[in-house]
Order: sequence, then C-alpha cells, then structure tokens
Amino acid sequence: MIWLTDKIEFPPYEYTTNDGIIALGGDLSDERLICAYKNGIFPWFSEGEPIVWYCPLERMVLFPGEIKVSKSMRKIINKGEFTITENKAFREVIYHCKNIERSDGFGTWITDDMEQAYINLHHKGIAKSIEVWQDNQLVGGLYGLEINNIFCGESMFSKVSNVSKLAFIHLAKKKEYTLIDCQMYNDHLASLGAREIERNAFLEILKA
Repeated sequence: MIWLTDKIEFPPYEYTTNDGIIALGGDLSDERLICAYKNGIFPWFSEGEPIVWYCPLERMVLFPGEIKVSKSMRKIINKGEFTITENKAFREVIYHCKNIERSDGFGTWITDDMEQAYINLHHKGIAKSIEVWQDNQLVGGLYGLEINNIFCGESMFSKVSNVSKLAFIHLAKKKEYTLIDCQMYNDHLASLGAREIERNAFLEILKA
C-alpha cells in the first residue's frame, strides 16, 4: 500500500488493490482533492482513520440520456409540491448528508475535515449542490464536484421519500454534463439508470 507524501501526486493505477484502494494518507487540501478527482480518484474513510483514496476497477456512472424516471416519480414531479434550486444551500446540504440517519449505514464517512474541505471547494465554484424544498423547508438534495464536463457526485439525502431522486433527476435533465459519476454501485442509483463501466472507459471520458 502506498502512502502519499506532501507532493501532490498519486501512484499509477496499477497499484490499485482489488478493493479499489490506490493510496493512503495525504491531506484534503484543495489542490490534492482537485488533482484526485481529475484523475478519477476520491477519498472515502471514517473519522479517526487515515485518508483512504479510491479508484475502483468498475465505476458506477449515469449517462444523462439514460436517466430512468418511473411513473411514480413522474406523478411526484407533475404535482409540483417541491421546488428545486442549485447552489442555494450548499452548507445545509452537506450537513444533512453527513448527519442524517441511513438504513444502509452510509453518511457517517463525511468527517468534519471532509465537510470543511468541500465547503472550501464550493467557495471556489468547484463543489456544487442541488436542493429540494417543500414549504420553504430543505427536505433533500445532493452535492458533488464539477470536473471538466463531468459531475462527480458525492452524497445525497432525503427527509421525505424520493426527494433525493428528484435532485438526481434534475441534475441529469440539465444535460450540462457528459457523465454523472456515482462512484460505487448501489441499487438506488441503478433504478435511476446508472450502471457500471470499466475504469479505463471512465478515465477516457474524464480526461477527454
């Protein structure tokens, strides 16, 4: 396993483990995070642990043209009960992604340092959020990084059933991105049309 130094660089992709880990250590500086995402690498670790950097062999992605909107979701959209905004409440979105209770146990991986790191990137116009509101209350959303023409999704949350799907559908329907990077497989995203592609294919799109 390779440990990073103060130098802003990552090891060659062939050093990636079967679990998708490419390196350990380093920091969450703006420069290192931007370098990581530009190379298809992202951090994922728990509080009190070394930073773990991933570049999985299979990448979960959504090509916006392949978004699947179910009949039930179309009904929710057509009712007009929710308002969707962009970059209006980034701090609140990442706070809820970090602290909301999840049945799958995910969410706690957003450490205090990571939260602040992405807020810093938001101030630079790189990290962005989608917010879903109901009666002027924030009830769902997602955030991620805009790298080249790809949106690198980080996390989402819902306080009301299906509203994180609303945020994701909104992002896809914008058609501003060649690809939405969802990182790791999960059934929730697969139901919306996301699928796995080989890492090399993802990197070719990322660096095009």
